[in-house]
Amino acid sequence: MLNQKLQQKLLQKLSPQQIQLMKLLQVPTIALEQRIKQEIEENPALEEGEEKEEEETTDEFDEEITAGLDEEEEGQNEQERNEEDEFAFSDYLDDDEIPLYKLVANNTSPDDERKDIPFASGITFSEQLLSQLGLRVLDDRKFQIASHIIGNLDDSGYLQRDINAMVDDLAFSLNIKTTPEELNELLSIIQDFDPPGVGARNLQECLLIQLKRTNPLNNEVKIAIQIIKNQFEDFTKKHYDKIIKKLEITESQLKDAVNEILKLNPKPGNTYLEHSRTQQYIVPDYILTNNNGILELFLNSKNAPDLRVSSTYQEMLESYSKSKGKNNGQKDALLFVKQKIDSAKWFIDAIKQRQNTLFQTMLAILEYQKEYFTEGDETLIKPMILKDIAEKVKLDISTISRVANSKYVQTPFGTFPLKSFFSESMSTDSGEEVSTREVKKILQDCIDSENKKKPLTDDELAKILNDKGYNIARRTIAKYREQLNISVARLRKEI
Repeated sequence: MLNQKLQQKLLQKLSPQQIQLMKLLQVPTIALEQRIKQEIEENPALEEGEEKEEEETTDEFDEEITAGLDEEEEGQNEQERNEEDEFAFSDYLDDDEIPLYKLVANNTSPDDERKDIPFASGITFSEQLLSQLGLRVLDDRKFQIASHIIGNLDDSGYLQRDINAMVDDLAFSLNIKTTPEELNELLSIIQDFDPPGVGARNLQECLLIQLKRTNPLNNEVKIAIQIIKNQFEDFTKKHYDKIIKKLEITESQLKDAVNEILKLNPKPGNTYLEHSRTQQYIVPDYILTNNNGILELFLNSKNAPDLRVSSTYQEMLESYSKSKGKNNGQKDALLFVKQKIDSAKWFIDAIKQRQNTLFQTMLAILEYQKEYFTEGDETLIKPMILKDIAEKVKLDISTISRVANSKYVQTPFGTFPLKSFFSESMSTDSGEEVSTREVKKILQDCIDSENKKKPLTDDELAKILNDKGYNIARRTIAKYREQLNISVARLRKEI
């Protein structure tokens, strides 16, 4: 049953300005520059540059314009204009721009010397293999089959597709009837291409192909081939004692053979992908300097751009306030100009508030971790969570989280992400609260200084840390070790 009723509710909603600020807070410096360019392109009332000294447009002036629009009748035909007015609204309403093609002139001839800058472009991994395939004497049918095999190689150079499935693919897609034996024959041709190891179906086959193409008469290579061919599982698990016993070799011979294996490339296809990899550059949001023991914090200049409201659009508003007669088109133009100016002001205010929030948050972190930023020793980092900084700057935890996200600070001892300074706490035997990052640093130092022939197990690491006063269980050691991307003791073993 439908019915109508009146009720009052107390709701809390974010204004468009607050939403815009929240979005700008989590944008890093490198993306902020692009965001500002986008806003300038979309809003013609926003310009780059320092703000000029101009007469302030007060709220009374805005109310006067709005009231003037309401009082004007729609059918009013008065066209009184002040000859001293610099702008005419009809100039902005008439679309009389000259087409671009009329402004472009081609005054060059085919004989003129061209000095264009050439763009370097490399060939892809598949193109490199196909060019080598073209050097082999194959008929059209076999060339199509081999090309299909190359097309099924992944970026690492491995053939992950099953041979029998490829037989069906060729029958349905290219109407070519073939057999697994013929595919294996053509695959062996592809495995002879460069880079060595391409076309392998697994890591073991990839390493064997590379070893056979080095120097199979070399004694170290012979032992390496035997290890990969017959003792591959023991090798991956680093059961060196079993390998020495089964192959009846010395530890020195095993070490030389392992060194030969370590020279191989487990992902041969990546050789041709190096040129296409894009390097990620970090632009710090903060710059911290130590001036004779005094820490000085600065915002990156790109983080604090100079923006202003276009003087042209402000003069258009002032010009309109002097005119008495306005038609519908001029009213629409005025509303458009006022909307763009308000939007530009909101964006400038949001940028300024963003700068202030970023600076105050980093300043609170600097005061909280002053010992660390002065010395640069990770063991001096205090336990710190988002709530600690939120209470100091009197902001919400979600705001601090947005500030810490994707932000970097440049210090005299390196550039670090802001969120790396936040860590949980744990208690020592003496009851002192220490940061988990300090524990991870001690754990890293213990593993770096261990005997690689007999690496420390998680139980032994837990005992060492417990002796130093850190009450940590073995499971916690395993968790911290995984967070540091450190393998288990068995995989850290070296000969």
